[in-house]
Amino acid sequence: MTPPQVFRGSLVLPDRIRNGSIVVREGRIADVLDASAPLPPEASFIDADEGYIAPGFVDLHCHGGDGSDFMDGTTEAFRNALRAHARHGTTRMAITTTVARHDQILATLERTHEFRLKPEPDCARVMGAHFYGPYFRYEARGAHPGGPIRPPVEREFLQYLEFADDLVTATVAPEVAGAREFVLACTRKGVRTNAGHSWATFAQMAEAVGWGVRHVDHLFCAMSDKSKLRQFQMFPMQGGVLEATLYFDELTTEVIADGKHLDASLLLLALKIKGPDRLALVTDCSRALDMPADRPYVLGPLDGGEPFVKGDGVGMLPDLSALASSVEGMDHMVRTFARLTERPLWEVIRMASLTPAHIAGQDREFGSLERGKRADVLVLDRDLRVRRVFVDGEELRIDRSPSAL
Repeated sequence: MTPPQVFRGSLVLPDRIRNGSIVVREGRIADVLDASAPLPPEASFIDADEGYIAPGFVDLHCHGGDGSDFMDGTTEAFRNALRAHARHGTTRMAITTTVARHDQILATLERTHEFRLKPEPDCARVMGAHFYGPYFRYEARGAHPGGPIRPPVEREFLQYLEFADDLVTATVAPEVAGAREFVLACTRKGVRTNAGHSWATFAQMAEAVGWGVRHVDHLFCAMSDKSKLRQFQMFPMQGGVLEATLYFDELTTEVIADGKHLDASLLLLALKIKGPDRLALVTDCSRALDMPADRPYVLGPLDGGEPFVKGDGVGMLPDLSALASSVEGMDHMVRTFARLTERPLWEVIRMASLTPAHIAGQDREFGSLERGKRADVLVLDRDLRVRRVFVDGEELRIDRSPSAL
C-alpha cells in the first residue's frame, strides 16, 4: 500500500479556516484532523508554511488558454489549455464550446469524451462539456460570431445529446424557437440546462424555470434587464433575465470576477441575493490566458471564430465596443473577488470549488477538503498564488507562467 500523504497548514474548509491536517490515502481524503492530532509516522508531508491548503478549483465556464481554444477540436489544443489552467489551480473543468458549425461542435465533444475518460498528465481533469452556443439570441451574442447562431432543431440537438454522458450543462436562450423542446430533451438525458445570451422577459424566464432550467450564465453579461426590454414595451416596465435570476431561488448563477467585467458593487449585490451556495466564480477564459497582450486572437475555432484583442487585462472586440471573455485563471478570480468584496477567504474559495461542483452535480466527489472526497488539493501562498497542485493525490508538474507568479 502506498504511504499516506499529510497536508499541513491552514485548511480552507467549506465554512471556516483552521489549522490542521488532511490525510490522503489512495487518492482520497481519509481524515481531516486538528493541528494537535497524531499523524501517521510513515506519511509523506506537504506543508503550506504561511500559506493555505485549499480544495482544487472547479471551473464551469472556460473556453481555453495558452494560445488554444477548446473549439480548435484537437488533442494539442485541449492539452495546452488544460495544462495552463492547472497551473492556475483549476483541477476540474467543464470544457465550454462556442457558437460554431455543427461539425466543429461535434469535434470538440469527441475530444471532451476522450479527455474525460483518459486524462493526460499534468492537466486539469475534464468533468465534461458545457454545451454553450449556438442556441443564443442573435442580439445577445456578445463576442460570439453571428453567422452560425441558430435555434434548436431536434435532428441536430439529438446528435449533441448522443454525448449526454459527457455533458455537464447545456445553454439556451429561453425565448428562441425550440428552446422548450431542447431543455426537455436535455432533462430526459440527465443533462442540466442553463439560460444564457438571452433577451428573455421575466415571464419567459419563469416558463424556463418550469421546464427545468436551473442555472444562468455569467450574471449581468449578455442578458436582458428592464432597460433593454423597454425598447420593446415602453410601459409597464418588465424584468428580464437579470431580474429573474435574482428573484428565483431555484436558479444558481456565476460571475466573472476578473475585476474588468464587474465592479465590486455588482459582485456584492450578486452575493447578497444569491449567497455563496448559489453563486459560483467562473473564468470564462479565452485562449489569451498567459499569452502576450496587444495582439489579435480568436474566440472559438480558428476557422470561423470571432476576432478579439487582449488589452488592459481583458479580452475586447477589435473596435473596443464590448468585452470578449476574460484572459485570467481561477486563482486571479479568487484573489480579485476577495480583494474587491473583503469577504472571508473560505467563502470566496467555496464559490470557486464546492459551489461549482454542486452546480455540476459532482460535489460528492470533489470541491472541498472533506473525508471521502477525491484529493484535489492546492498549496497556496499567503498572497493566494498557486504553489503546488494535486489531483487525486498526485502532484502535477506546473510551470510558472508570468501571470501565475
